[in-house]
Amino acid sequence: MSEYLGHFSVMLSECLDALELGARASGSMVFADLTFGAGGHTFALSDRVSGSTVFSTDQDPDALRNGEKMILARGKSEAVRLLPMNFQDFPDWCERHQMHGKFAGILMDLGVSSHQFDKMERGFSFRADAPLDMRMNYEDRSTGTAADLLNELPEKEIADILFAYGEERLSRKIAARIVELRQREKIATTGQIEDICFHAYPPKDRHGKTHPATRTFQALRIAVNAELTVLENTLPKLLPFLSDGGVLAVISFHSLEDRIVKHTFKEIVEKKDFPAIILTKKPLTATEEELSQNSRSRSAKLRLLQRVSQLGGVDGVKKKRHSEI
Repeated sequence: MSEYLGHFSVMLSECLDALELGARASGSMVFADLTFGAGGHTFALSDRVSGSTVFSTDQDPDALRNGEKMILARGKSEAVRLLPMNFQDFPDWCERHQMHGKFAGILMDLGVSSHQFDKMERGFSFRADAPLDMRMNYEDRSTGTAADLLNELPEKEIADILFAYGEERLSRKIAARIVELRQREKIATTGQIEDICFHAYPPKDRHGKTHPATRTFQALRIAVNAELTVLENTLPKLLPFLSDGGVLAVISFHSLEDRIVKHTFKEIVEKKDFPAIILTKKPLTATEEELSQNSRSRSAKLRLLQRVSQLGGVDGVKKKRHSEI
């Protein structure tokens, strides 16, 4: 899996504006991009803020191998530091390296990369029949695959996962059919689950805008990688590592993630351990120009939080575009 497929950097201009704001306000030129992916945000930030250092994390072996090559090819070995880890380990890394109050900006892009979706053997997509894997780090043998989950869990737990993480209204019906299938044959491929989901829906609902398998695949991916738990555990731990004036920027792609980000930001401001203001009363969304280039940006929401030296509340972007600040 050495070839790394192309990736569109979602809401790139808005993210760069926010992180540059953090640099101006804090005087720091140290940043973190907690999802390196294809390096789009990381390299654009490094180029935008001359003299900056960007620490970028990723757990995907394909992204890491490709990233090291890109860093060397661009002569960025000093400016960009690639850290092989799940971003939930980043706060501990910061503790060990005494990074308290160092960062002008921290970016979290919670989306699945285009490479992961388009590399069929990763099992994230139902566009082709492939092994049902879905692990962000497929070299981590301690993490079970989506196939393992569906072959081992009781029917009720499968239904609960589909309902809680995919908001799938037919979760019980789909779970029942999964259990019925595994009694005849082992569940191993994306095609098996796509077929179950497709036929679980009434004929009139099978060809709508959203494919019947979409919510189920989202739910399985979230469950396999414990995505919501990782997000909930990581977000509150990042504030101590921002400089005064530093900005935390988070891009989410579905309502479950966005709800966690929104509520965590509110709790951080109310708790007042580290004074902060919310720069986005409502999340920023992709422009029509970006949507014309990348339809996957349609569900993206960007929320911004800024650490400040004095207590505050909600301020900043409000109804203006961030670039107008």
